[in-house]
Amino acid sequence: MKLEQIYTGCLAHAAYYLESEGEAAIFDPLREVFPYIERAEKLGATINYVFETHFHADFVSGHLDLAAKTGAKIVYGPTAKPGFEALVAEDGQYFQVGAVKIKVIHTPGHTLESTCYLIFDEEGKEHGIISGDTLFIGDVGRPDLAQHVIADLTEEKLARMLYHSLHEKIMPLADDLIVYPNHGAGSACGKKMSKETTDTLGNQKATNYALNPQLTEDEFVAQLLTGLTTPPKYFPENVLMNIKGYQSLDTILHQGQKAYDAKTFELIANETKAVIIDSRSAAEFAKGFIPNSINIGLDGSFGTWVGELIPNIQQPILIVAENEEKVKETIIRLSRVGFDHSIGYLQGGFKSWVLAGKEFDHIERIAGADLDSYVMNQQPILIDVRRKSEYDSEHLMNSLNIPLNEIDSHLAEFPKELPFVLFCAGGYRSMIAASILKKRGYENFVDIIEGFGGLKNSTLPKSDYKCPTTLL
Repeated sequence: MKLEQIYTGCLAHAAYYLESEGEAAIFDPLREVFPYIERAEKLGATINYVFETHFHADFVSGHLDLAAKTGAKIVYGPTAKPGFEALVAEDGQYFQVGAVKIKVIHTPGHTLESTCYLIFDEEGKEHGIISGDTLFIGDVGRPDLAQHVIADLTEEKLARMLYHSLHEKIMPLADDLIVYPNHGAGSACGKKMSKETTDTLGNQKATNYALNPQLTEDEFVAQLLTGLTTPPKYFPENVLMNIKGYQSLDTILHQGQKAYDAKTFELIANETKAVIIDSRSAAEFAKGFIPNSINIGLDGSFGTWVGELIPNIQQPILIVAENEEKVKETIIRLSRVGFDHSIGYLQGGFKSWVLAGKEFDHIERIAGADLDSYVMNQQPILIDVRRKSEYDSEHLMNSLNIPLNEIDSHLAEFPKELPFVLFCAGGYRSMIAASILKKRGYENFVDIIEGFGGLKNSTLPKSDYKCPTTLL
């Protein structure tokens, strides 16, 4: 038996490749399915099943394309109502992949159809459990996502379902089972997932707060619902795409890989009101960029930030990237979070824009070590765009915290007449913020190149506790 975790760090997502005796199954695949097909072909295996643990919210699954290209059957757990051909399994039903058996365990709570898959090896021994968003390493799935697409549900109802699923279906299983979750640290599908992406069930019983056998149902619900942040805006849209279906990625790539020279690119941007996404690094973007473009670099959590910051999933998108290979990667990573309306890219990248004599802008950046003198000379407002939890952990005294994902609702707090300094943890998010502010007409600011990490070289006082923010 071969059971391989295929982890994608920018989405904190884990898919699984299972193979035995020339037969294979994929669990929770990403939108681009070629890597799974190539993996199976290389091993001489045929993909017979695509198992889905639930209707995902944080990404668009590749189940439809994978089934269309391989003839594999799509499998969901009980109560699922997909808008396409799929096998809705019964609780306790078994599937065979080569000499490996897979048992369906219905575990509602994260969503109504949430299902885990218990894997038996060739000798019939229980090996592990593919737990989807029911059980993470150090956490469990948040119970407030399905309510956004199913009117009758409440987060409390789902939390109570999850309590019973864990206590009656998961915790009685053997301690030596390996837990294979759908996500790791950084995913918005839970509150405090571990950086580890697998563990034994026994260790999770001993360390995961949600598996504490002493918790009553009411205590479990209270703990689970405490501290939930607002889910990203694109989550309900992704759920609906996973339920109803979507266009093939081949079609999305075809329409997005249309090359335009600088003049045509500018005309189309004006005519369609497309958002221009520049997926180059923060350092390259800062040197020069097309006015009104937004920098969301491929070297970070690209898809997540697109979903957080662009409110309309149907929004036409034009792409600026380093080269054609990066254009394709940008389109694929947009499609992972349901942004399927890329309509073309700037041929030759930003250099072609400059060579065409088009107007461009830049963003001033300074090193953290230079902040002391900048503050002394300019008396700027210090704006930290990290998440509140990061800010609460440690921050510059007298800095203002405006998390990047809340920037549009706090524009009035960014001064247009006074200088200010932007920073995040390492310079990725602050450059996104800088590009958004430039688009909104802000000019009088600088960005810290290395982010908060670079500020260790400054002598400005830091705080490891939350204090009232005060404008300098």
